[in-house]
Amino acid sequence: MRFISTAFYENFKMALDTLRGNKLRSFLTIIGVVVGVITVMLISSIISGISVAVSKEVESFGTRSIFLYKMDIGIRTTAPTREERMRKPLTLDDAEAIGGLSTIEVAVPFLDISNNFFGQKINVTGKNGKTSSSVQLNGTLPQMAETTTEVLIDGRWFSAGENEAKTNVIVIGDFVREAYFPFENPIGQTLEIGGQEFRVIGLLQKREQLFGGGGGNNDQSNIVYMPMGAALKLKPNADDLFILAVAREGYLEQAKDQVQDLLRQRRNVKFGDKNNFAMETAASLIDQFQAITGGVFLAMVIISSVGLMIGGIGVMNIMLVSVTERTREIGIRKAIGAKQRDILTQFLIEAATLTGFGGIVGLLIGWGLSFLVQLVFPSYVPLWAPIAGFVASVGIGLIFGLFPAWKAARLDPIESLRYE
Repeated sequence: MRFISTAFYENFKMALDTLRGNKLRSFLTIIGVVVGVITVMLISSIISGISVAVSKEVESFGTRSIFLYKMDIGIRTTAPTREERMRKPLTLDDAEAIGGLSTIEVAVPFLDISNNFFGQKINVTGKNGKTSSSVQLNGTLPQMAETTTEVLIDGRWFSAGENEAKTNVIVIGDFVREAYFPFENPIGQTLEIGGQEFRVIGLLQKREQLFGGGGGNNDQSNIVYMPMGAALKLKPNADDLFILAVAREGYLEQAKDQVQDLLRQRRNVKFGDKNNFAMETAASLIDQFQAITGGVFLAMVIISSVGLMIGGIGVMNIMLVSVTERTREIGIRKAIGAKQRDILTQFLIEAATLTGFGGIVGLLIGWGLSFLVQLVFPSYVPLWAPIAGFVASVGIGLIFGLFPAWKAARLDPIESLRYE
């Protein structure tokens, strides 16, 4: 065992000496490997970061949440079909009926009134003169306080009495506070929404931002909640509802069955026909996203492997040249007792060292770039990425260095000594 480790050390030392003696040639050879490893690192960090951010965002609505809407929910690759667009919307009565099921803890409807019936954004104006049309405006019910979707850090939610009286009160997100009340407590202040004055009664905790935030609809805290009755004053006869139902602890699967049966009955869906509404959970939405990112990641890895292949071909080329240049050296080693496996091992170690060094350079550059990417996208480097990158780079050296090493090991010592 000691002899094997000593032989390996000697071969490794000879490999390093060879690389140091041909610095420029070695560097040019490993460029493909470096680029391939950098690509793998960047793609894995971006996709892993986005996947984790999406998972956290969806799970922030609660792992027991059931999302209900008339059209399909989730990541779409096509526009809604005519059948989806023609579906009748969910109603407040649907939400009330779902909330009465034995497996449901609470069911809360949401009415998005960010746009009016003409497709124009409803403006939000503050006393500081700022006006924005990008604030997400939602009408909801006081039961919103019973969900884990939003965390109230100051003030209160509106009451049932305020909802029934259609009182102009609102609970705002942290981004709205920063935009309209940067230097004062927003509680008790007012905002003008769609030409009507609303009093701020609650402030929500800042939500973790998906894709870096950046304001507008990209910021999950750029939101205003108001009583459903007040929302309907701004957008009369609006009925395009989204419903969030929270299952009781341990009853998610039973709750899904009950909700589906209830809505199919209320919406007159015939036996055997597909649902004319969408129902998803946090887990199913995350699965949808991961299925898409998994496909994207596989495609990008295949593309990045081209760089590794180019690097491998370069390694084979340089090793073949090295075998030719060192034919006499190989003959001398064989003449003093080196076996074929010693020569084979020496050249394989040289090839693996060359690409392994390229892999390390690629990992360091890729790691640095992944930190820069965090300024724009959620990004983190999973543990397997640097390991896979390094193993792949060394593996490329071994695979593409095998033929040159075999050729070197097969050289006849007498002919090699005669070589000039």
